[in-house]
Amino acid sequence: MKNVILYTDGACKGNPGIGGWGAWLTFGQHEKRLCGGERDTTNNRMELMGAIEGLKALKEKCQVTLYTDSSYVQKGITEWLAGWKRKGWKTASKQPVKNKDLWQALDEQCQFHDVTWKWVKGHAGIEGNEIADQLANQGIEELRAKS
Repeated sequence: MKNVILYTDGACKGNPGIGGWGAWLTFGQHEKRLCGGERDTTNNRMELMGAIEGLKALKEKCQVTLYTDSSYVQKGITEWLAGWKRKGWKTASKQPVKNKDLWQALDEQCQFHDVTWKWVKGHAGIEGNEIADQLANQGIEELRAKS
C-alpha cells in the first residue's frame, strides 16, 4: 500500500462568502496540487472539501497521513463522527449536524483509505500547510476570475 502525505486547507472571504479549498499530496518524488472554490460557502465547508477532494484524488487504497489546521475537521472525524452517526446525525444537544453532506462524503473516503489524522498549527511556516493554504486561496482567485 502506498504511503501518501496529504495537507489540506480551506479559506473563506467572509463567512459565509466566497471560499476555496486546497490539497497537496505527496508520494515519494510525486506530488499533486488541487484546488477549487465555491461562491457562497463557509470556512468549515472549505476545510472539509480540501480533505474530501484530496482523498478522492487517490485512485487506489492508500495509507494516508492527512494534515489539517482545522480542529473542526480533525476532531469531527476522530472524535465526534461515531456519535453523530449513532444519534442519527444529531449533535449532543439534539441539533442536526452542520455540513452533514460533507461529513458523509469524508466518512466514505475514510472507509476506503487508511487515514491517520494530524492537526498542525496554521500559518506557522509548516511547508505543506503553507502550500495547502496557497492552493485554497488560488481556488478563490480562480473562481473570481471566472465571474
